Amino acid sequence: MPAPASRYPDMHARSIRDPEGFWREAARAIDWMSEGERVFDAALGIYGRWFPGWTTNVCHNAVDRHVEAGRGPQPAIFYDSPVAGARRTVTYAELKDEVSLLAGLLRDLGVGKGDRVVIYMPMIPEAMFAMLACARIGAVHSVVFGGFAAAELAGRIDDAQPKVVLSASCGIEPSRVVSYKPLLDLALTLATHKPQACLVFQRPQAEATLTPGRDHDWATRREQARAAAMRAECVPVEATDPLYILYTSGTTGKPKGVVRDSGGYMVALRWSMAGLYDTRPGEVYWSASDIGWVVGHSYIVYAPLLAGCTTVLYEGKPVGTPDSGAFWRVIEDYKVAVLFTAPTALRAIKKEDPEGRLMADYDRSSLRTLFLAGERADPDTVEWAKARLGVPVVDHWWQTETGWAIAGNPVGLGALPIRVGSTGVPMPGYQVDILDEGGHPTVPDRMGSIAIKLPLPPGCLPTLWRQDERFRDSYLMDFPGYYKTADAGFTDATGQLFIMGRTDDIINVAGHRLSTGGMEEVLAAHPDVAECAVIGIHDALKGEVPCGFVVLKAGVARSPADIEAEIVALVRERIGPVAAFRLAITVNRLPKTRSGKILRGTMKKIADAQAWNMPATIDDPAVLDEIAIALNARGLAKSSAA
Repeated sequence: MPAPASRYPDMHARSIRDPEGFWREAARAIDWMSEGERVFDAALGIYGRWFPGWTTNVCHNAVDRHVEAGRGPQPAIFYDSPVAGARRTVTYAELKDEVSLLAGLLRDLGVGKGDRVVIYMPMIPEAMFAMLACARIGAVHSVVFGGFAAAELAGRIDDAQPKVVLSASCGIEPSRVVSYKPLLDLALTLATHKPQACLVFQRPQAEATLTPGRDHDWATRREQARAAAMRAECVPVEATDPLYILYTSGTTGKPKGVVRDSGGYMVALRWSMAGLYDTRPGEVYWSASDIGWVVGHSYIVYAPLLAGCTTVLYEGKPVGTPDSGAFWRVIEDYKVAVLFTAPTALRAIKKEDPEGRLMADYDRSSLRTLFLAGERADPDTVEWAKARLGVPVVDHWWQTETGWAIAGNPVGLGALPIRVGSTGVPMPGYQVDILDEGGHPTVPDRMGSIAIKLPLPPGCLPTLWRQDERFRDSYLMDFPGYYKTADAGFTDATGQLFIMGRTDDIINVAGHRLSTGGMEEVLAAHPDVAECAVIGIHDALKGEVPCGFVVLKAGVARSPADIEAEIVALVRERIGPVAAFRLAITVNRLPKTRSGKILRGTMKKIADAQAWNMPATIDDPAVLDEIAIALNARGLAKSSAA
């Protein structure tokens, strides 16, 4: 029996033709304290604002209403920490108890509606309590990835100007304990702005020294709040009020704080849980990310709880905690229905267990769909996962700025045919165009800059925190009437979108514009390659030439030189001599951010002997030295960190 036709084409067309009607209907899934006359007002803000005059509360929608509807005994959070040897189940009723207590404590520390709170914490339930407690009293949270360098944390404190900082004594990596408090103390010394108080959660792996008069012990103050019945109820906030500020990774100079509003964000996330991810209330949804990133904000914390699902909070790695079967163990233990992770996590698993033997040790029958985002999903990795997991593998694409998917395969509307290498089709509200250098839409299969016609749909950033002009200059000036994504790619004749990399990953080889992403697809297809990265390096004759870095799969015993020669031949065969691809370099690992993005820009600066700064979000700085050594062995890379 043929599958029913997807509802996507009609739904997307309606969202573009009648956006107010479409999003008014979607807003029925949210509890509102009052509704305004308009769904969108083009005269407000920089490009318009969604749900002006509507009032709501995000914490009520994520927690209280589920308790009121009888979901109190249902698990809201499965906390699983192989690095700490800890597990915890938090029901919706328990979540409401913890969050209302912490919200009352924050209020006692002087935090009110519109005040900012910086959250500098590891992947523990208290970090989620902190975010929801801020939302409960209308405070604006700004989560900074735990373990971030002191100078970077100080810059964010100065920009957000929080009244209170919530932190923990340490984070835990597979091989070490990272003490957070010394980093926080140094950041507060460096920062011009001084918060009124710090609330510190003591973990048994490392005890923090508290500064009298400023620092408070989390557990002690929590018990005091409980004894005094110091609970806070949900306060009404405007739909256009900010819920949080999230600073984009790898920024230089003044931090760039993405603002997320309250109402439109909830509407978009709630729609996506059903329409895109096909997840129903009561099911277990696992986003294997970190709350310090946008994926963690949207799909560990807010979206699953808004949908009445159970979310998995995993403090571990895809490999090494303890092995490459970690993900499959979590799926079995918690009956995960939908998994969302980064392609780099799958590549790490594939490198250690290329045949997927450890998968057989676990019951994965609950898993219905695997979603990928965060890095380009090379076809080889997608096919590897699909063949071994036996479920659809859906790539999709979005940004910190958008807060939810720009493009994907809307499984909940009836899945479209999956084209490996494509990130799917635009989600409701997104009119995505491929523009040439003159800002004109291109024909199918023609590479160009990916841009989104204004207005952006609900959930996307309305501006940057206290930097309206920077928002205009960074995103809206290059292509008038559009939001510039800074990604490059093309659409095919069916409207499927292909992301080929950042616009600065399109290299110019002797006048030919070539995608490093396209070359990476070829490298990844080699049977011995686990993961790869291609950058353009300076060449006096051709302007730029590509250089490919490859990490081999575990157990490969062949000569790296032989494999490199095969890779060069493979690119020549599949892309042609025009690519001028002659340099492949085998390395043990690639430099990445903590969220899994490969630091291609820094690699390029090293190769071009340019001064470079250590990226604030890098997972292991030693990898860049390894890259420099590998390049030096080929007569390249004489630069050093600035």
